[in-house]
Amino acid sequence: MSDDRRMDVLSAIVRDYVGTREPVGSRAIVERHGLDVSPATVRNDMAYLEEMGYITQPHTSAGRIPTDMGYRRFVDQIAHLKPLTPPERRAIETFLEQAVDLNDVMERTARLLSQITRQVAIIQYPSLERSVLRHLELVPLGERRLLVVVIMESGRVEQRTIEADADPHDLSEVRAALNEALAGKRLAEFPNQVAALIDSVRPEVLPLARIVAEHLVRALELDSEDRIVLAGTGNLARATIDFPHTIEPVLDALEEQVVMLRLITEMTRDDEVVAVSIGAENRHDGLREASLVSTAYIAETAVGSLAVVGPTRMDYPGTMAAVRAVSRYVSRLLNGR
Repeated sequence: MSDDRRMDVLSAIVRDYVGTREPVGSRAIVERHGLDVSPATVRNDMAYLEEMGYITQPHTSAGRIPTDMGYRRFVDQIAHLKPLTPPERRAIETFLEQAVDLNDVMERTARLLSQITRQVAIIQYPSLERSVLRHLELVPLGERRLLVVVIMESGRVEQRTIEADADPHDLSEVRAALNEALAGKRLAEFPNQVAALIDSVRPEVLPLARIVAEHLVRALELDSEDRIVLAGTGNLARATIDFPHTIEPVLDALEEQVVMLRLITEMTRDDEVVAVSIGAENRHDGLREASLVSTAYIAETAVGSLAVVGPTRMDYPGTMAAVRAVSRYVSRLLNGR
């Protein structure tokens, strides 16, 4: 029972400190949380929690505040995430369903998540490398210019302009041959498929087919690195008091998009798990006073991640619930369900 009570005391300290930003005392815990014990008993529990490294006293005669270890223990004790309310769910669904394309979905998701959590939101595009081609279109733009439009199953669209002479009949034949060879294939399979394609077309259209195929493979290789969208950095500016030293390292870390992408993808290897990385657990020095809450979403055969970045003094249950709910809506939207 004493261990359960100590966890109740830790939970009360975390929740009160997140809500008030003030150190929490024993009497306040008894009064606010209805613990059927005396303040003296709570003080003994607090002494134990402090000895274990879960809480600390910022200055003499003050109450206690959680440490990174305390936040971690609190998060690990969360057995169930409270579902969003029906109005919240309807608002999310309505806002995301108004998106007109993948770019709009990503931008809307980032804005929505940052507004719900009042933190910074990071959304990773569905990985192009793991995506499957749905359709390829060749559009003549004028003399010696073609627009190559690549549409992936995930909804991601890539466009490239190339220089090539193209008779309309030849262009139609090359378009059909490319779609027959590449539709339903992953990016990693393109080089072998393109080699087989070049061997199958008529000699008259071989130069055009080779030019388009080579540009296509080269362009997709260059664009295979994942992209991210950020929203809500202004929320950090309103939370500068939660960063004891300075907010600049966090802002610098957010600018390193490759680093942020690696962090959130390493955290989210399972689309059913909401992962949390707190303070010193973060592998980037600039995030030692921040927390990340991340999960994955599924877009056809591709996988992406979305995450929230904020101070360690964060509403973890609410943020985790929002991240999970938004990821599920994104998955459903991108999978056409």
